[in-house]
Amino acid sequence: MKLLQKISTLFLALLLAGSLPAQNKTYDVFIPISKYIATGNVDNLSAWFADNLEISILASSSNSSKAQAKQILKAFFDAHTPRSFDISHTASKVNMKYALGTLTAGGERFIVTIFVNYDGESYKIQQLKIDRQ
Repeated sequence: MKLLQKISTLFLALLLAGSLPAQNKTYDVFIPISKYIATGNVDNLSAWFADNLEISILASSSNSSKAQAKQILKAFFDAHTPRSFDISHTASKVNMKYALGTLTAGGERFIVTIFVNYDGESYKIQQLKIDRQ
């Protein structure tokens, strides 16, 4: 009886795991990314960063490591407390996705451009650009 119970439990676990959303090419990567931008959650947002990415904040661009980009974005959010973020346009091509959105932060509005790349396992932000509207 205990063996049957263990097999049933294992089967149920496998069944449930198969119904969980996996991060694949059809996954809407911009749902969590949007949430983290809207709340200014740099720690969670930086988990989506590629090891090296292009970050451009208010016309100051740099190719940065994940850690450097996190600090740059944190400084921006410290100076401009986010209120909301809405994506207005998305597009995709092969292994890349693109989003354009509006960030309301610190009493100003900003245009945010995000490029993500799918590397076969997950999406990673390759480019993040924030400019005044």
